[in-house]
Formats: sequence, C-alpha cells, structure tokens
Amino acid sequence: MKSSITKRWVRGSLFFTLALVLVAEGVFLYFTISGYYKDVSQAIGNKFLELEGQLSQTGGTSTDDRYKRLIRTVEEFDAKTQFELMLVNIDGEIEATSSGVVPAYRQPQEDIANALRPGAAGTGQFIGTTETGEKVMAVTVRITPYAARGIEALRLVTSLTLVDRTILNIVVASVVLVLAIILASVVSGVYFIRSIVYPLQKVESSAVKIAQGDFDTRIATNTTDEIGRLCQTINHMAEELSKSEKMKNDFISSVSHELRTPLTSIKGWTETVGALGDPEDPNFRRGLEIISGEADRLYDMVEELLDFSRMQSGMTLSVELLDLAAEVENAVLLAGQQAAARGVALLYDIPEWPVPVMADKNRVRQVMVNVLDNAVKYSFPGGQIEVRIHCGDGVAIVQVEDEGQGISPEDLENVKVKFYKGTGAVRGSGIGLAVVDEIMHQHAGTLEIESEVQRGTIVTLCFPLHGQCPPEGLPPPAPGQDAPDDTPAETHNEGDRDI
Repeated sequence: MKSSITKRWVRGSLFFTLALVLVAEGVFLYFTISGYYKDVSQAIGNKFLELEGQLSQTGGTSTDDRYKRLIRTVEEFDAKTQFELMLVNIDGEIEATSSGVVPAYRQPQEDIANALRPGAAGTGQFIGTTETGEKVMAVTVRITPYAARGIEALRLVTSLTLVDRTILNIVVASVVLVLAIILASVVSGVYFIRSIVYPLQKVESSAVKIAQGDFDTRIATNTTDEIGRLCQTINHMAEELSKSEKMKNDFISSVSHELRTPLTSIKGWTETVGALGDPEDPNFRRGLEIISGEADRLYDMVEELLDFSRMQSGMTLSVELLDLAAEVENAVLLAGQQAAARGVALLYDIPEWPVPVMADKNRVRQVMVNVLDNAVKYSFPGGQIEVRIHCGDGVAIVQVEDEGQGISPEDLENVKVKFYKGTGAVRGSGIGLAVVDEIMHQHAGTLEIESEVQRGTIVTLCFPLHGQCPPEGLPPPAPGQDAPDDTPAETHNEGDRDI
C-alpha cells in the first residue's frame, strides 16, 4: 500500500511540481539573461546616438575635417570606463581606439564583417570572448556620411564580466530557491504520505483481523478527518459484526433448542404410537395429535426461516388493490383460536368502509399473523388484545394493543434486529419482527413499537393509502372513534366490501 500510494504521489504530484518549478526557473533565467544583455545593447545604442550627434556638429566638410573630427571623437571619448571606442577602416582593421591600444585580431571580427558587408544594414553585433578570455559585447556601426580617409565604421566594445557576475548571482539565488521549493515539496509530501499510509496500514491490519473473526479489534484514532472517520466507521462495523455474530450464535442455539423440542416429542410419541397396537387407545389418538401439532410447529419455524432467507436475497411482492380492513379482520379471525386457548380476549374495531391500499395480500396477512402471534404469546391469561384500524393523513394505520408483559427499554431498540431475542422471550427464532419490518419497508410503510414493562405493548403499522378513506359520500368517524361499533372479533361476521 505504501509503495503504491508513494509511487502515485511521485508520478503525479511530485513530478508535476518538479516540472512546473523547472519550467518556471528556465523561463525566469531566459528572460533575466536576455534582459540584462538587452540593457547592455540598449546602452551601446544610446551611446552611438550620442556619438552621431557629436559627428554631425558644424564644422568643415572636407575629408581632412571629417577625419580630424573622428580622431578627436575617439580621443575625447568620455565613457572609457564603460566602453572602448574604435575607428574601423574599410578593410575591417582597427585604426584607433579610445584606450590608445590598437588590437591586432588574428581572425576577422563578426560584428565588423557584418557591418561592412556590401548590401548589409550597416550594423553588426558580437557577443563572445576576446583572445585574452574576457567576455565582451561589441557593436559596429557604419558611418558612411562621416567617413574619411578609409575610416568607414565606429565600434563600441564593453565588458560583460560584471553583467555575467550579476546574472550568476541571480542564477545561484534562483537555483537555491528552486531547490528549497523542491525540498519543501518532498518533505511535506513525505509527511503527508506517511500521515495517510501509516493509519491505512493500521486499518488494513485491523480489517484483516476482523475478516478473520476477531471482532474485538479496534483502531485507535485521535483525528476527526477522513482517516479518523474511516477508523470510527470500521470500529462501528466491528461492533455491529460482533453483535451480529453474537445474535447469530444465539439464533443457532435458539433454533437448535426450538427444533430439538418438537423433534424429541415427535420421536418419543412416534415410538409410543408404534408400540400401541390398538388405534382406539386414547394415547394412540393423543400421540397423533401431538405429532401433528409439533409437525405444524416445525413447519412454521421453517417457513419463518425461509421468509428470512427471501428477505436477505430480495423480496418480491405481488401488489394488488386490497381492502386492508378485510385482510386485518381475516388475520384476527385466524388468531382468535390461539387467543381463546390462552384465555385472552381478542377485540377488533371494524370500520364500515373499505380501507384501500396497494399491497401483497399474503405479506399483509403474514405481518398481521406475526404481530398478533406475538401479542397472544406475551399476554397474560384473562387479558385482552385490541386491534384498531383507521385512516389519517394519507396512511392507513393498524394498531395492535395488548396488556401483556411488555418489553424492556434495552430490548425495545433491538426487537426489529434479526436474530435478537430479548429477556423473557418465549419460543421463536428471533427473526419474526425483522421480517415484518422488512415487509413494511417494501410496502413503503412503517413499523413502530411502544411498550411498557408489565403494562403492555402497542404495535403500529402504517400503510400508504390508495384512494380516499372513507370513500366520498360516507361520513367520517366520530371524534375518538375509529368505527361505529366495537364487536369482538370472535363474534363478528365479515360483510361484503367493494373498493
């Protein structure tokens, strides 16, 4: 990981920074050097204009007069510390200089040759070293109107030693600055890479441990940036995986126990029935009833597990227009026998009008049967369960309220989590409410649970309405009333409904 991130940084950010800095350095040096040389050339040009003014002063126009004026200009040249003025003849030879020393060049000078070349512009420039090794700039200008006795051009020569020294100082300073920028970029980049790589190495190591099943692994972090939030997320993931692992183990243990009990009964009574030779024996018939009941119990558990499996792989709904009130009433009638067997009264308030929803009929019944089964299981004998249905603000609301043992606050926040079985839980796999919650979510509905220990539980199911409730022409229910009558479910006969 470190190598990969570092290589990407070197190939991307560092190379780009280096290229940008080097290009900027090259451009800076180019314009700096050319600017200084241009300034020297401009100074020479200005000096030539000054000399031309001196040569054009009034005086004799004869050859001797022009020659004397040229000689006097060289002798009285006032910028000898900056330039050397030379008189050049038609053959390119130096006739006189302001320093009094006439150089003898072994090779023709480039600026002189360019200035005296026939058809040329009459100006030549040379930048290079002299035979003594000194770097100079020389400019030769042809002075045809003022030529005399073979003198055809003026030449100004100036040393570039100080200019080059200044340029060298600038180059050194700029190179040091560039190196400092590159060093700062490398140091800051390495620090930044390490600040990312080292935490990511910890994340990688912890993730490997978590993948191997060590859910107690945690990543220490004291930052709030993206890396810190990633560490917190992984820590949270490990906590959730630990909870899921514990619930899975509890689920396996619970399911094993739940399956063992009916299987033990079935096996025992099968052996008992097999040993009885008389079908009329009361134990024979009782054994068959127990075997049938336990088989139904096993079937229900397997169905619940299958529903959970479908929920995990993606649930498919067969949606149609339903009367939710009729479906809820059917579920109440199915649960009535179980409630009566436990001595629990099951009441149902029936609206006079249909409650239209778009839903899967079988899934709605599954939701109601599961909720009612829990209400019956956790109700005390002699208590009652009340089922209400009403409409409000675009939703159909079904409430199942019991007077049972209730749910503790610490269990209430987890009852919809798969495999969770709270304290005081009776038989079951612990995935019923998780399936119910998923079904409601698939219907764009909600499942809400309110409970108080030893006082009872209220389960509220909300389905989106598909139409008006009540339909047009029917009066709304009276305040505080969901339907005009309170008929117990076990005595009510469902009427016809049209949507």
